[in-house]
Amino acid sequence: MVSILQGCSDSSSTSSNASDEKVNLTFSTWGNPGEIKVIQKAVDGFMKENPDIKVKLVPIPNDGYVQKLQTQLQGSQAPDVFYIGDGDISKIIETGKLAPLSEYMNNNSESYVKPEEFAEGLWGAARKDGEIYGLAVDCNPMLMYYNKKLFSELGIKSPQEYFDAGEWNFKAVEEVTSQLRDAGKYGFIVDNWWGPTFSWIWANGGEIYNKETGEFVLDQNEKGIEAMKFLDRMIDEKNFTYTGSLPKGQGAEAMFMSGQVGMVGAGRWFTPLFHENKGLEWDYIPWPSNTENKTEPVGIPTAYMAANNDSEHKEEAMKFVTYYTSKIGQELRLAGIGNAIPSIGGIDEAITESKVPEHVQYIFDAREHGFANAIQSTIPGLDKEVNDIIDLMYLGKDNAETTVEKVATKAKEMIEEHKSDN
Repeated sequence: MVSILQGCSDSSSTSSNASDEKVNLTFSTWGNPGEIKVIQKAVDGFMKENPDIKVKLVPIPNDGYVQKLQTQLQGSQAPDVFYIGDGDISKIIETGKLAPLSEYMNNNSESYVKPEEFAEGLWGAARKDGEIYGLAVDCNPMLMYYNKKLFSELGIKSPQEYFDAGEWNFKAVEEVTSQLRDAGKYGFIVDNWWGPTFSWIWANGGEIYNKETGEFVLDQNEKGIEAMKFLDRMIDEKNFTYTGSLPKGQGAEAMFMSGQVGMVGAGRWFTPLFHENKGLEWDYIPWPSNTENKTEPVGIPTAYMAANNDSEHKEEAMKFVTYYTSKIGQELRLAGIGNAIPSIGGIDEAITESKVPEHVQYIFDAREHGFANAIQSTIPGLDKEVNDIIDLMYLGKDNAETTVEKVATKAKEMIEEHKSDN
């Protein structure tokens, strides 16, 4: 990976010697080599349409990405345009270093996209007090992947059969994971971060935060506590296995591909890998719903793209941000077997026509009802604190009630502190 330090000095310079003077922008993001190749397609598309603007892609390793970006922003050496994760954007908005985008998007004819084109649930912490500071580059609604061949070989009723009967609920999940466990397999691999945690709680009709006031309510919410107790029991009874307890070097995706595990939870990011594995028979199934509804909202992790408020070429930077996240930019990056789905409507068929997997439509259905990390991510540092506390439950050191109490104490304390600081 290339360091963010390289190329940053280009971000505010123009080729003054050239007769056809070009604006030079730098753009930084994380990504593996395959992802960077896909991102470059949209960069090339923009430069083809805008020959007077040159965009230099400067990848940064994922590990330490946000710390490096913050350092560069503080020193006015940051790229003109950059990715920010859903858990980090709120603290960067507070620095005043992100260019407000609403005015440009609504009133400038150069903008490639309008705010209303984005799925409403995806704004998360990128919209504050009605102002937009980042655009969802794409999105990844949570759902489950299941190993069709494994279910068939073991004679276990498939999640799809339960779903068709309107019975894909916690009881069904317990049934299939018990059978997988008893056959010497792992039933379901649990991850510890807000996407799956919130999805399990919402699946039971529970709430973590009051959507209107932002207050933490899980400790007063019977359905939410019930969902946490279910997770705790599934770990105790070995129906579920925590990623943090897996043998060193073992990852959920590798175990799924080798037929050791029946189900994993993720967004679309496992899809290209599973598709390449020709011996693997798999499909999507929606997150289980433990209410009378066939599905409930799920977490939708997303990354945002923002423009540097200190850029000397702010207009061009905003133009590139809107191109990259527009229908044109997203289609260039996501068509076929990509690792995410669009954050705007109108180009879904570029992915659904691939029929990978068979029930690819489920991930689009989830986008319409899910939510980005809108409240927890607005309190800097809270995401990590919550994960650290839940980690102890998954490791068998705390029970669900203690976990909820500890999370409640920490969340309420940090929310109060944040209010008094602002």
